[in-house]
Amino acid sequence: MAKRDYYDVLGVNKSATPDQIKSAYRKLAVKHHPDKNKGDKAAEEKFKEASEAYHVLSNSERKQSYDSFGHAAFENGGGGRGGFGNFDFSGSFSDIFEDFFGEGFGGGRRSRRSNNRGSDLRYDLSITLEEAYSGKKQDIKFSTSEKCDICKGSGSKPGHDTNSCSMCGGHGQVRSSQGFFTVQQTCPQCSGSGEMITNPCTGCGGQGKKQASKRLSVSIPKGVDDGTRIRLTGKGEAGSRGAGNGDLYLFINVYSHDLFKRSDENLFFECPISIADAALGTSIEIPTVDGGKAKIKIPSGTQSGKQFRLKAKGMPYMRGSGFGDLYVQVNTEVPISLNKEQKELLEKFREIENEKSNPSIKKFFQKAKSFWKS
Repeated sequence: MAKRDYYDVLGVNKSATPDQIKSAYRKLAVKHHPDKNKGDKAAEEKFKEASEAYHVLSNSERKQSYDSFGHAAFENGGGGRGGFGNFDFSGSFSDIFEDFFGEGFGGGRRSRRSNNRGSDLRYDLSITLEEAYSGKKQDIKFSTSEKCDICKGSGSKPGHDTNSCSMCGGHGQVRSSQGFFTVQQTCPQCSGSGEMITNPCTGCGGQGKKQASKRLSVSIPKGVDDGTRIRLTGKGEAGSRGAGNGDLYLFINVYSHDLFKRSDENLFFECPISIADAALGTSIEIPTVDGGKAKIKIPSGTQSGKQFRLKAKGMPYMRGSGFGDLYVQVNTEVPISLNKEQKELLEKFREIENEKSNPSIKKFFQKAKSFWKS
């Protein structure tokens, strides 16, 4: 039977782009794939026909040869490097399907070592606000699994190789039909690795890893906040049978501080001052988180709760340069007990205040009287 034109097979024209050719093939491959049409010879032939067309048209050299000479370019192994010859569809086209749908769809026998990746670990680390400000190096110790030093993580005795799993044939996946649907799941015998260990390592029992106590030096960056998560790639548990390690996640807890409260990169500090200092004005020195001091001028008549902003005296930005601000709130302290001299002075002050009639106080009581009358 004469072969159909490859462009007609895929339903595209000669000016089709590589993406259009790929998309057209994908639709046909999904529709006619043997796994979805078991026992249907016609669907199998259409699948092979579409796969052959895609194999030629998806490669620029083969496509050019086909456009110039048609099917004759590939007869008897012709076409040089672009030759098609007796092509093994069952083997090579599995790679195409794995590109489209992931491993396992096309029947490839690649190792599923990623299924045996090691577990991620969590480590909670508590630090002070000062340490969060400056950053620090910290040694941590934890229990984990490490690659077996005897088999180097393979799980097999030195000098022995693994065999393909007898249940899944090395695919790592097994399929079962349920009515019109085919269900694919991880092979229960090899746990998705596609391999079986016939001569397990005596040091790790075939797992490729052993439990161990591990010490690690970690760097805590400047500016970390409470709840910050730091990922250390590959520092988690070792994988089984040579698979990759998991990751280690540091969860940072920053202790509360006696003086400073934090909101993002800004710090807040409350400072008590006396009535006299609030009324007359003064200068005060306050501590800063870096261990230094800062001077603030309190103007006369400062009200309780007034905030003063000190730029760049807060926490460093964890990502980027610069610092947050420090907000200082002054709270006027009313004395609880007074000696005779203090009472006399305050009585005299009250007399002067009443004579002067503070406008804000007078305005308040006028509003109150109006409310009572209404």
